[in-house]
Amino acid sequence: MVDAWNRGELGGVTAHWSPDVVHHSEERIVPNEEMVLRMESGLTAFPDVRLDVRSVLAEDDRVSMRISVTATHTGPFMDIAPTNRTVTWHTAEEFRFVDGKVVEHWDVINYMPMLRELNMVGSDVRGWGTAEQQVSR
Repeated sequence: MVDAWNRGELGGVTAHWSPDVVHHSEERIVPNEEMVLRMESGLTAFPDVRLDVRSVLAEDDRVSMRISVTATHTGPFMDIAPTNRTVTWHTAEEFRFVDGKVVEHWDVINYMPMLRELNMVGSDVRGWGTAEQQVSR
């Protein structure tokens, strides 16, 4: 699936999904059609997206991955015209498989680095910050 993403081939990603896959995203169940629309929209805004898998854990019927994503903002995104900036975000994904197909998927995505790089939030918005910043607060 990661290789297909890195080639921009959504069909290569969805080919690994069961027809009745359940996506858990943003603390709700996301219909399959909406997930595909999100992916298409993402590839329109960031066509050179690259997923860098930082770690993989597998146990029984589940696989979890920690991924860093980089891409160039060359298409419209959330009412922002293309900036041609390289952006980064991070995601944790968990998949449950049955008969080699994804039947359930969870994601947690940290868009904060990308939002800062696109000037959608101030550079002073950094979440918890470093240990030194926490001590000084």
